[in-house]
Amino acid sequence: MHDATLAPPLTFFHTLPMPCPYLPGRQERRLVCDLSTRRGRHAHDTLARAGFRRTQHLAYRPACESCQACVPVRIRVADFHWSKNQKRVLRANADLVAEVVPNEATREQFDLFSRYQSGRHGDGEMALMDEADYAAMIERSPIDSSLIEYRDPRGALWGTILIDHQDDGLSAVYSFFEPGAPKRALGRFMVLDAVRRSAEAGLPYVYLGYWIEGCRKMSYKTLYRPVEMLGLNGWTTYEPAAG
Repeated sequence: MHDATLAPPLTFFHTLPMPCPYLPGRQERRLVCDLSTRRGRHAHDTLARAGFRRTQHLAYRPACESCQACVPVRIRVADFHWSKNQKRVLRANADLVAEVVPNEATREQFDLFSRYQSGRHGDGEMALMDEADYAAMIERSPIDSSLIEYRDPRGALWGTILIDHQDDGLSAVYSFFEPGAPKRALGRFMVLDAVRRSAEAGLPYVYLGYWIEGCRKMSYKTLYRPVEMLGLNGWTTYEPAAG
């Protein structure tokens, strides 16, 4: 049995300022930690509870000098409220079969990923990712992760989600889906499926990354109730403004 206390200390560093992908006119800077060491792997869940997210072998969180708009959020599973709209989303996708597949990038996945980026995020950095970049995102994980595919009865691939397994829940690292099927609401469906999986496993949370008030791309994250946000007083339940 390995003793994490004997491993080298964690290494943190700041990225250089770059244009914020969410708020025009602002600069983004990140605090980053290498998870590829034994201590890094052991520290991942603690970092996640402190608001860090994972990309490949790195954990990061915003460390912008003059902005604190990015707020870590997570769904509280035990008392999750299924709205009528969310139940409709489940029914709309009842024909899809979810399968946990090896964390290996395929051309079929990349083609769907590319259609999703072009259809939903054509002006974003991820739209520039090539097949090698995509493979690194899917395959380079120092912690326990799962890749889930959603297919219809004909075998057509409609959506894929990469999920990290934590001791207190599941973390939705990244998902992508067929952009030409708005009635399915596939992005919301995959989050709801993660809620179901967490409930079945007795896990208390689904981590969704960062929410930014007033940012359209992030607004869906507060539609799952109850959702908790990390602030100066720790994780607290989000209470939407009245009106």
